[in-house]
Amino acid sequence: MTVGRVGAVGVLPEGLSEAIRGTAEDIAAVLRAAPGGDGAVPRSAWTLGEAAAHLAQANALMADLAAGHERPYGDGTPGSLAAANERALAGFPERAPGPLAEMITDRAEAFLAAVEERDPEQLVVTPLGALRPAVLGSYLLTHMLGHGYDLALAVGRPHMLDARRVGLTLPFMIEAMPRVTDPAAVAGLTARFAVRLRGGQAFGVLVADGAVEVTHEPPFRPDCTILTEPVTFLLLGLGRVDPWPVIARGRALGWGRRPWLAPRFPRLFRAP
Repeated sequence: MTVGRVGAVGVLPEGLSEAIRGTAEDIAAVLRAAPGGDGAVPRSAWTLGEAAAHLAQANALMADLAAGHERPYGDGTPGSLAAANERALAGFPERAPGPLAEMITDRAEAFLAAVEERDPEQLVVTPLGALRPAVLGSYLLTHMLGHGYDLALAVGRPHMLDARRVGLTLPFMIEAMPRVTDPAAVAGLTARFAVRLRGGQAFGVLVADGAVEVTHEPPFRPDCTILTEPVTFLLLGLGRVDPWPVIARGRALGWGRRPWLAPRFPRLFRAP
């Protein structure tokens, strides 16, 4: 099975509204269980309160974009987005988990209400370029899952990622990959990757000396085929886990004419 839009309901694909709403509610539950906003977040320089504040702001940004409001926010490069995040946090003092939990869910609902009023084919200008509204919804879900995972680890609660939700992030991940390529990592590399998620979804990534193309079908005779669990795929793609431990535990496998490229693959991209 390849990645596609199945059973669309309104502007967003089937299940995406429920996944956005459910993920926001799961994140809110994590925050309500937190003792305060000063705790550390794994693999991050932010405190729990800062990470939650960023999520509240990001959900508000996505809701504004869905409503047709222009919101300049960096130029799409990881460095500019990081700088925009820090400027936004500096001007937003709320760090208490409880109020931020309410903001995250309220602004997710605002996004869902606004996006259903859009033309499904009209592009929306976002921090990572122009996207169709359905892909913008996938972007919002991806962003919440990544930071929601961080917050769950920070307070010692189960994370909210599952195969169904990860599958709904793929439209955004496929469009974003060429935009977040690490130029140094792909320089001089020519390779054809087939990426398969356990459960059927698959796509291709073609690298040709600095240029990256992502296809909805795996390439014919790939140099390296990567098979991974859906949750592991997203965590690798967002830089939340390292490739070698994942491979050692059998959660990701690589084979083909150049199987040694498998652990290199996640490092071809820089999560914004």
